[in-house]
Amino acid sequence: MAVVYFKRYRMQIDLRNREIEPGEVPAAYRLHAWRRRLIPAHAEAKCNSFKNELDAHVFPSLANPEGCLRLMREIESRSGFVPQATWLLTWIDPKTGRREHCGTVQGIHDQADLGSIQNIGIAAPHRGKGLGGLIIRHCLHGFQQVGVNFVVLEVTAVNQGAIRLYERIGFTIQRIVYKIVEVPTPKD
Repeated sequence: MAVVYFKRYRMQIDLRNREIEPGEVPAAYRLHAWRRRLIPAHAEAKCNSFKNELDAHVFPSLANPEGCLRLMREIESRSGFVPQATWLLTWIDPKTGRREHCGTVQGIHDQADLGSIQNIGIAAPHRGKGLGGLIIRHCLHGFQQVGVNFVVLEVTAVNQGAIRLYERIGFTIQRIVYKIVEVPTPKD
């Protein structure tokens, strides 16, 4: 086994004196507030968003449906889980009516005044449409509803598109962290 270090940024936003407008959901999309029965749909959206991305190597549970389902159940069972900051995005094909769970975000209230965003994800075919910003703003609005003033997230440093999005919303880089991952080495 070899050890690989992934550089990540811990970013934070101060919600005090900041009005978060969640925004309108585009036609053909539906945004669903938290319901326990939606755990499998959140897991599907998470898998659709991360399975072919770098973060699936950093966090192997994101690479497969079973891992995503297990992760969703773990997040939901935490004492600080924030339903108001947890959202599911679904696309409905206007021609066929077929549904695809294509975005998800979860919120955790870690400390007295600090929340954290868990696994914000938008499936690749739905990126570039403002959906990531939409789902994050809904998440932040939910944190405000429960009195959280500061929210953090982590992002892999090479994910420049996500970093730009977070900065446009108001997040700033607070520090650099490294995620250590053991990867198999090829056999000689």
